[in-house]
Amino acid sequence: MRHQNPSPGYAHEHFYAKIEFMNRIAVIGGGAWGTALAQACRANGRETVLWALEAEVVEAVNHDHENSVYLPGIALDDGLRASTDLAVAADVELVLLVTPAQHLRSITTQLANHLPAGVPAVICAKGVEKGSFALMSEVLAETLPEAPPVVLSGPTFAKEVAVGLPTAVTLAAGTENMALEIGECLGRPHFRPYFSQDIIGAQIGGAMKNVMAVACGIVEGKQMGENARAALMTRGLAELTRYGLARGAQLETLMGLSGIGDLSLTCNSLQSRNMSFGADLGKGKTAAEIMAERNSVAEGVHTAAAVAAEAQAKNIDMPIALTVDQIANQGADLDDAIASLLNRPFQAEFHG
Repeated sequence: MRHQNPSPGYAHEHFYAKIEFMNRIAVIGGGAWGTALAQACRANGRETVLWALEAEVVEAVNHDHENSVYLPGIALDDGLRASTDLAVAADVELVLLVTPAQHLRSITTQLANHLPAGVPAVICAKGVEKGSFALMSEVLAETLPEAPPVVLSGPTFAKEVAVGLPTAVTLAAGTENMALEIGECLGRPHFRPYFSQDIIGAQIGGAMKNVMAVACGIVEGKQMGENARAALMTRGLAELTRYGLARGAQLETLMGLSGIGDLSLTCNSLQSRNMSFGADLGKGKTAAEIMAERNSVAEGVHTAAAVAAEAQAKNIDMPIALTVDQIANQGADLDDAIASLLNRPFQAEFHG
């Protein structure tokens, strides 16, 4: 992949010398997205190990070359190996963190016993931690303080990445050099990273779009129409922007791949776990019933609880996020919650 306008004076020779050695990668998280990213790393010729919590996932990947639990029907590279032992990260040059957001703290606390100091950690989980309101980079700063943080986010369905369909993502790092180096490590013509230094903004879009996808799913399940979904997405973008700016994100990041791009994808397809979760809510199922039927996590439900609490504590106007939290986490009556949202006072479209 070509470089994307590196700064003048950038030491290309040194850059390529470093890339030579970023060959061993650990992907932490054996769900659909972790498996897809591990497959992408193997397609790029990198020595890759996939860590999974479930022994059956490891068995399937190592012997059947398929993650039949979370990504069935996709043939995986024969060279991809899997393990339940976090010690596999003891000899890597890059680690991708793809666990559910609410479990990241636990996993990275354990990973600290194995990961060499200075190895970059690419955050691929999307969410806000309940209780602490921490972004994943803030969790990483507490649990893996010697790992330079990087964020990979954007409009991505795991199956499409795994089979090599064209995808573009935001790759945010503290320095341009690190973003360029990791981008060259992971990028291919059909998996295009666009670089940023806005680590905060790259996380906000990915976290908030899940909440809005649950809301759009409710619209789908209740058969409220395409007008309603378009309005909800647009007002959801306004909430995403208010929240992002309050946390220090850059507006241009929120208007990019990891913001409006991810929002557009996730709110328009029932491939999205979050949108399909919302659709089931809209059809009258309870959150507990939906969770009992699934082996995958709808991150938007947990993030809604965190963001709603933070919005109320900091007086950030986020009525859609609050409504999703009330329906999904607090057992509010669906019709009453929707009516309350629709009957809010009329106001200016842009009010800060």
